[in-house]
Amino acid sequence: MKKTKLTRNFTLKIMSVFIGFLIWFIVVNVDNPVSSKSITIAGENVELQNTAYVDSANMMCMQDDDPDPIRVTITGERRLLSRITQTNITLTADLQQAGSLDTDPVMVPITASCPGISPENIKVTPQYLSVRLEEKVTQEFLVNVNYGSSQPGKGYEVGSQTASPEKVKITGPKSLVNKIDKVNATVNVDGKTKDVTEDVNLQIIDKNQDSLTDGKMAYLTIDNPKVTVTTKFWKIRTGVKLRAGYTGEAADGYQVDSVTTVPDTISIAGTDEALEKLRLEDNTLWISGDGVDISGEKGDMEKKVSLKDVLPEDTKLTSGAS
Repeated sequence: MKKTKLTRNFTLKIMSVFIGFLIWFIVVNVDNPVSSKSITIAGENVELQNTAYVDSANMMCMQDDDPDPIRVTITGERRLLSRITQTNITLTADLQQAGSLDTDPVMVPITASCPGISPENIKVTPQYLSVRLEEKVTQEFLVNVNYGSSQPGKGYEVGSQTASPEKVKITGPKSLVNKIDKVNATVNVDGKTKDVTEDVNLQIIDKNQDSLTDGKMAYLTIDNPKVTVTTKFWKIRTGVKLRAGYTGEAADGYQVDSVTTVPDTISIAGTDEALEKLRLEDNTLWISGDGVDISGEKGDMEKKVSLKDVLPEDTKLTSGAS
């Protein structure tokens, strides 16, 4: 069988391809050619500098709610570019470099820097950051103390939670302050049974029930970014009996046969003093007859009564109770 031109000296041909690739690889790595690399960064990561240049007692500067992403193109040696990531790039916008503060919005040039790369080898698109000058306002908010989804130790309930101070003042751009729905101070009570006092960072919640991002929080000043929260734990008492009275008289020829409650027992939580007082009363809660008038009644009747109206001071229904 004769060898064709394609198969003749086949081994030499394979070796020549391999050697060619090896030479190309060596040349590329030795020469380390110059190339370009583009990285996209969220617009909210642009750091505003010299805000005091425009901030005053009544005005302050703020970025758009949804700024365009910034594309940074870097030119340099391929080996260096391969090690550059988004974390190596810093984006800044100096308000002193804005062409005019009288426009709406104000356009501020964006500058990008990266270690080992000369400024002339960095291109930013878009080149300007859009910002707004807004009225500065201060508003007072009540601190909402809570324990989230955490649960205290077995046999205990969170009896009360208080914050000091109870209110905080927040200063910032009017549009952002108006979006604040509540200020939360959340503590973790998992497994706890003893009263505890701790300093808690505040969490700002907007009207969409989302936490404000770090970028938006940077525009706000809180007079007390931390509050002191005191959480008190109450013991649970099960098998507390319910008894009910009534007012008025049934129709002629009728009398009350019995008064029952559904449920007939409940569980409550309370301070040691309140639970001791309840024990002395045979662990029984009496529902006043003021809300159950049987005047002129001839048949069985039902009446819904709020248990919160009959609970003694310093007690509460346990979680999930109706």
